[in-house]
Amino acid sequence: QVQLQESGGGSVQAGGSLRLSCTSSEYIDSTYCLGWFRQAPGKEREGVATRDSDTAGTTRYAESVKGRFTISQDNADNTLYLQMNSLEPEDTAMYTCAARTAHCVSGSWSSTYWYGYWGQGTQVTVSS
Repeated sequence: QVQLQESGGGSVQAGGSLRLSCTSSEYIDSTYCLGWFRQAPGKEREGVATRDSDTAGTTRYAESVKGRFTISQDNADNTLYLQMNSLEPEDTAMYTCAARTAHCVSGSWSSTYWYGYWGQGTQVTVSS
């Protein structure tokens, strides 16, 4: 089975930046959908961003992170990235990467239902 492992989390002040990485134990096929999710204490897990692994590389972002976060990947290294800029205290959460062995869905893309493989998460804490 596919194993995912995140890294790059930490504590930063508001306005700062972090770059999260997610490495897959298996080759990332061009038909796969990759994504980032987050969960804050007392809240449900929410979708942050997803990206198709094909040449089109269609991306999707939660409204709250548009213009601040960028999802990308390096298939040669089997790695998914999330560049987070202009961080806000509201971004504080456990960030987890996920994979779906099929193309990303166009609707309800942020639902956890579509993803069969998950990492264990990396903590991001943003102070004011």
